Amino acid sequence: MPHVTANGIELCYETHGNPEHETILLVMGLGAQLAHWPIEFVEALADEGYHVVRYDNRDIGLSQKMGDAKPPKLVWQLLRKRIGWPMDVPYTLRDMADDGIALLDALEINRAHVVGASMGGMIAQLMAIHHSPRLLSLTSVMSTTGNPRLPQAEKRAIEALTAPLPSLEEEAVIEHGINIARNITGPGFPADPEARRKRVQMLVQRSVYPPGLPRQLAAIIDDGDRRSRLAQVTTPTLVLHGEDDPLVKLEAGKDTAKHIPGAKLVTIPGWGHDLPLDLVDRMVGEITTHTRSVSEAESVHA
Repeated sequence: MPHVTANGIELCYETHGNPEHETILLVMGLGAQLAHWPIEFVEALADEGYHVVRYDNRDIGLSQKMGDAKPPKLVWQLLRKRIGWPMDVPYTLRDMADDGIALLDALEINRAHVVGASMGGMIAQLMAIHHSPRLLSLTSVMSTTGNPRLPQAEKRAIEALTAPLPSLEEEAVIEHGINIARNITGPGFPADPEARRKRVQMLVQRSVYPPGLPRQLAAIIDDGDRRSRLAQVTTPTLVLHGEDDPLVKLEAGKDTAKHIPGAKLVTIPGWGHDLPLDLVDRMVGEITTHTRSVSEAESVHA
């Protein structure tokens, strides 16, 4: 798979569709690889006439690992954050946002529609905050503002996500991934067990790198509350959120839309914290309606 040097690190990426068309940059979430974006979703966006770029964030998948970085002690870092001391993190969410913009630079893409899911939504928000001229539009999917007063995740979802791997044997890692998927899926879009196993197996066989997750989580904690920064965002924004998300609760999506001027909020009953194939058409429709309206508005004012 292709790699480029971006922001001083090696990033693995894929492209789909015509590079002459407008680009949609897909940014994935905590501990998740580019392949967590379903290929059906990616190809549907390309079929709608977009050049789609998806990539592995640093410290995950086939992108550069930050193995020389000191492992963060999350309990200690949380304590430092709560008492107002600066956290000692290997890298920040701002660094990860800069990675994505540097990827666009390396691919000679001047501007893009940016779609981020979960932590990827936080990264995309920071792109809009710090690199607004590079964004045509922003879509924040099942993400949050970092507001500490928002409802916490359901216990079952947190326990599944943070459960330690019993071993790095393939079958153990697959079972671990299935357990996470089972506990973050919404009631309206249950997965076929066999299809879910095959998908998790594909992801496990592509890459397994547990040390990256706590470093990415430390970056999320360090970034904190983005509400005041989001108030300065001028990028046209769509917020998509599941009404039955057990990990990042619906209130987080509402809070995101509330604090980004002019943002449109779309919520979907039965949707949890995943990207079910049964929702591909709906998600692609919402995103492309948003991106086309932005492009049409820009052409009118050009």
